Amino acid sequence: MPKIAVLPGDGIGQEIIPQAVKVIKAVLGAKEAEFEFKDYPVGGAAIEAVGKALPDETLKGCQEADAVLLGAVGGPKWDHLPSPERPETAALLGLRKGLSFYANIRPVRMIPSLISTSTLKEEVLDGVDMVVIRELTGGVYFGEKGRSDNPRAAYDTMSYSEEEIRRILIKGFETAQIRSKKLCSVDKANVLETSRLWREIAIELSKDYPDVELTHLLVDNAAMQLVRNPKQFDVIVTENMFGDILTDLASMLGGSIGMLSSASLNGTKGMYEPAHGSAPDIAGKNLANPLATILSAALMLRYTFAMDEEATRIETAVEKVLEQGYRTGDLARPGDKVVGTVEMTDAVLAAL
Repeated sequence: MPKIAVLPGDGIGQEIIPQAVKVIKAVLGAKEAEFEFKDYPVGGAAIEAVGKALPDETLKGCQEADAVLLGAVGGPKWDHLPSPERPETAALLGLRKGLSFYANIRPVRMIPSLISTSTLKEEVLDGVDMVVIRELTGGVYFGEKGRSDNPRAAYDTMSYSEEEIRRILIKGFETAQIRSKKLCSVDKANVLETSRLWREIAIELSKDYPDVELTHLLVDNAAMQLVRNPKQFDVIVTENMFGDILTDLASMLGGSIGMLSSASLNGTKGMYEPAHGSAPDIAGKNLANPLATILSAALMLRYTFAMDEEATRIETAVEKVLEQGYRTGDLARPGDKVVGTVEMTDAVLAAL
């Protein structure tokens, strides 16, 4: 029986995950009985319950599951903790490392009915459709780090092996092959030695993918180009920290970070989560946008369970409710009818 580990986490994660599960079960229909859904504590909620952000039971449950559906972790309540114990570090990075989720996939597409919600001009956004692939288990986030007291200083080390770079670039080339055969590799090769190695390996690998056009951009230029002319991109591949920053920027190409879904993969096994955070300021108020989580659930059905038809049905339903004018607060403009988390999900269920 396929197993899905369900991790609501903190803040609005507690609200949006149950809504996504409703949609999954609705689209599965009679097939729902073939799946096992099991909830586990993670993040600040797990600290409160058992004293650690990633309990052994949660990690084991995720390792045994076929897929993980994650809400969000963290919040100011736990900011005083040492970095290794905070939800963002212990839980989120711990899950990525513990399950070897090395490839983060974030589709960015402008849904026509949302084009007015972005702060960018409509002519810049019309037709935007790209995928950003981010390396997820290496780089500065996982490198050696520390502080010294005399003199007061801190350091974070960025390190990448050939194997880590090669496997994420292969994912980029393979993704480009089934799309428009254009791959942009983003680095900082004019300054960083890890980026020089990254670019060398990208050029070497390109010989194995002669049908894919490979280009390179420095990360600062890439940020500018994403705002200036995003339609030039089809597939972007980059390292961990650059991808973290660029995908949040790219979220505005889709109207709101509340629309940005995410898949973290190791083969077909994956962890699926919205790109936004726990938003404690609106938690418990039925204000959160559930669509990024619902779209992440669609990615789960597609990538882990090879249920492309069901995934497409969810994505089509989301587009339909947006065309009908449903908006949560993050998407609303003056005069729009604003609905809550539950009401938006109900609209998606009705569209299914």
